Amino acid sequence: MTEMVRKVTLSRAVRTMQDLFPLEYNFYPRSWILPEELPLFVDEVRMMKDSDPSWKPTFIVKPDGGCQGDGIYLIKDPSDIRQTGSIQSRPAVVQEYICKPLLVDKLKFDIRLYVLLKSLEPLEIYIAKDGLSRFCTEPYQEPTLKNLHQVFMHLTNYSLNIHSGNFIHSDNVNTGSKRTFSSILCRLSSRGADVKKLWSDIISLVIKTIIALTPELKVYYQSDIPAGKPGPTCFQILGFDILLMKNLKPMLLEVNANPSMRIEHEQELSPGVFENVPSPVDEEVKVAVIRDTLRLMDPQNKKRKDIQFGALPCLNNCLCCLFPGHQGSDLCQDRPSQLLQNKCQALGHVSEANEDLLDTGPADGPEHETTRALEPELPSLCLKQVFPKYAKQFNYLRLVDRVAALFIRFLGVKGTTKLGPTGFRTFIRNCKLSNSNFSMACVDILYIDITRRRNGMGIDHKESGMCLQAFVEAFFCLAQKKYKSLPLHQQVTLLIDFCEYQLSVLDEKRRAVCHADGPHLTPAGHHLAPAAHPSLLGRSASASKLSDYRNHR
Repeated sequence: MTEMVRKVTLSRAVRTMQDLFPLEYNFYPRSWILPEELPLFVDEVRMMKDSDPSWKPTFIVKPDGGCQGDGIYLIKDPSDIRQTGSIQSRPAVVQEYICKPLLVDKLKFDIRLYVLLKSLEPLEIYIAKDGLSRFCTEPYQEPTLKNLHQVFMHLTNYSLNIHSGNFIHSDNVNTGSKRTFSSILCRLSSRGADVKKLWSDIISLVIKTIIALTPELKVYYQSDIPAGKPGPTCFQILGFDILLMKNLKPMLLEVNANPSMRIEHEQELSPGVFENVPSPVDEEVKVAVIRDTLRLMDPQNKKRKDIQFGALPCLNNCLCCLFPGHQGSDLCQDRPSQLLQNKCQALGHVSEANEDLLDTGPADGPEHETTRALEPELPSLCLKQVFPKYAKQFNYLRLVDRVAALFIRFLGVKGTTKLGPTGFRTFIRNCKLSNSNFSMACVDILYIDITRRRNGMGIDHKESGMCLQAFVEAFFCLAQKKYKSLPLHQQVTLLIDFCEYQLSVLDEKRRAVCHADGPHLTPAGHHLAPAAHPSLLGRSASASKLSDYRNHR
């Protein structure tokens, strides 16, 4: 999962969706991937400046594997990119800098929201009803050559600003350099802002981002989990970093696979003497997220008395992450559930107003509440399901998911994530995509060109073959060849329908061959008549797919 949300991988995934649905994915800044797109970046900036001489952009450069603000810097021109040898060994993403963010107390801030990815198949997403607002420590000014390097003004990273002399540790969740997101919503609401629409936009951003990431996640998942066998209960808590613009439009900055769950900070008592001090803001948000994740992921829905007797051993590890100062103590070893219960009862509540805001969801969303009955001893869940609750509004975006299903079908060898040339030719042949204008020789050339270029970008050299991103690119090329003069998302949709129909017909023929020997005999010689003939069921499904395909055309 960590690899899937790295800056380069996230940018590639979102860009694919921007090619298909540019309006739906306009919440991610325009991005270029270094070093392979450096010439493209230089050319596009020059063209935009030539067409609009008044345009004076600022760009932010983020190392791919960086975290906590490490290696991030701002530039005014592509020539300002630090041309060092490290850029070849350490890829980066350069993005348009958002120069007009929403300010509170004249300070720039971002939002850290916690999202639980509970399941991939079926897809289940939960969003915490509250998050963190992390502030810069110097009053914001639009970037100029003079202030471009003032990180305490432009970068909201907590790990950077905590070293500023202006950083304020506050016991009040409404003040200081780190506050709850709900306090910001209350402040915006008092100014007349439409916070319900803001929450709806944030929910849409989260769902669309995860839809962009899930295809590749499924490829890696199938390589580790054998087909047809129930896999382990896997889940991930993600940290979404979101910036609000002046018009309250949320913009995605990045996604963290391992967000910090610490609920304390270091405080210097005297020169060189530090002490861990609890952070009320972190406690209020993070304890509730950990608590409710464990409640949702308990596969047997055990009673709380079972937890007190050690039914959830992972709870001990989670608590040691929350309270590192107590590792090895009785709190973590003997009574983790009691400690968690005390913290939850004291800090786990969420205001009714904030809960109502999240309940609104995207406009006109269908209700599909699946939250289990809650234990009477604990507060209500702070994690709110947003998918599949709002699935009907977003399922049309899951085209790459369907392309990934075709890719997985033709991988051949279990455990691999790359498609070989034989598998690609089999895909073309089974889906009947070759013809007099597109011969199998052209198929080989397409495979070689795309695979060689992708490998030249330094993308996953561990095994040879065509990765999912390369397959998606090839699929888009095939769609554009077959269905001309249509928007790309319609071309891709038609080709997916065509391939699925051809494969369903092929599956039906294979089932018919398997049953060609007639009914089976029991040891006593009696005939066994099937309840429903598989070939007839398959023929019905094929007819349905053919009807859908014709309707699209």
